[in-house]
Amino acid sequence: MTDAKLIQNLKNGDKNTLNELYQKYSRRLYVFIYGYLKTEADTLDLIQEVFIKIWINRQSIKPDSQLDSYIFTIAKNTIISAFRKKISEQDYYDYLKNTVVTNSIATESQVNYDLLSEAVGNLVSKLPSSRQHIYRLSKEQGYSNKQIASELQISIKTVEDHMTKARKFIQDNLQEYGLLAALFISLFLV
Repeated sequence: MTDAKLIQNLKNGDKNTLNELYQKYSRRLYVFIYGYLKTEADTLDLIQEVFIKIWINRQSIKPDSQLDSYIFTIAKNTIISAFRKKISEQDYYDYLKNTVVTNSIATESQVNYDLLSEAVGNLVSKLPSSRQHIYRLSKEQGYSNKQIASELQISIKTVEDHMTKARKFIQDNLQEYGLLAALFISLFLV
């Protein structure tokens, strides 16, 4: 049957003609598409998609079209669309993965910070009252040792001694938190 007759039958809605085209072109399409996609499942899916597009667009096929060229052009465009879709899906997957990891790390860091802050707060409340007061003025109010000594009318050496003992007490009692506590101490307590 000529291409013109096959096209006319397709336009008339003859499903047997579509089956005839499938029998005639599916093997060649398989080799062509598989050469790009490299997986049998994707190749078979795209072959089906090509014939679905032929059926859906049968009314727009020009009577003088070369079916061979028409079918392989549809196949080429379908392959390109499949690649674009995979790239978009991969980009979206990467974005989601990075977002989840970033959010997870941020949440975990915040939880760790809150946990250590609470532990430090509990330990500070166990300090003797004068040491506790000096520590809070330094770390919570941001006073310098000189300002604390001036306000409490004590020597700078006394302030330094209280701060050293407070830090040592906190460090010794945060050992169970390991490396995270060491980092917390170096960033916030020293």
